[in-house]
Amino acid sequence: MAKSKVRKKAVYTPPQKSKAPEVSPRWLVPLMVFFWLFGLAWIATFYVTASTGTDVPGMSDLGNWNLGIGFTSIILGVILSTRWR
Repeated sequence: MAKSKVRKKAVYTPPQKSKAPEVSPRWLVPLMVFFWLFGLAWIATFYVTASTGTDVPGMSDLGNWNLGIGFTSIILGVILSTRWR
């Protein structure tokens, strides 16, 4: 009978240990929370002042751009949250 070829198994090499885990900068979380709260407060203030007819000097001139400012601030907070480790 013919003898079948024997397969050689590859030698197991364990994965290399990674370096120390990366740590977020100390300023990241406070800035992220600030952007979320600032955006939320900006939008809430805009809606309250618009519904009551109150004239806020800088905010009333912007009109619906206030929503863009608020949502941009919230989106910046979300972008910063992706860098949090």
